[in-house]
Amino acid sequence: MLRLFKVTEHSLTPEYQEGDFVLTVKIPLFCNRYQAGDIVVFDHPAYGRMIKRVQAVFPEKSMLFVTGSHPESIDSRHFGPIQLDSVLGKVVWHIKKKAPE
Repeated sequence: MLRLFKVTEHSLTPEYQEGDFVLTVKIPLFCNRYQAGDIVVFDHPAYGRMIKRVQAVFPEKSMLFVTGSHPESIDSRHFGPIQLDSVLGKVVWHIKKKAPE
């Protein structure tokens, strides 16, 4: 399944900016094939919808350790690994917002 999300925070700046869009894919057959470096969108019970970079995969626990690149990013260093079933999709296309002319 393909989904389009708008980036609304600064978690992965400077690569992903507020106002950018990302296209994600989540195909059941491949949903557990995440690797370090992948960008994922997921829902966190306390923080809501988030976009982060996968740092580590724990297949035996069905969990991902995710981080942001912004110094003030709230991520797995604060809330621990996330469950695979909370992942809405892996980013396959990044659409940058149009720069002001």
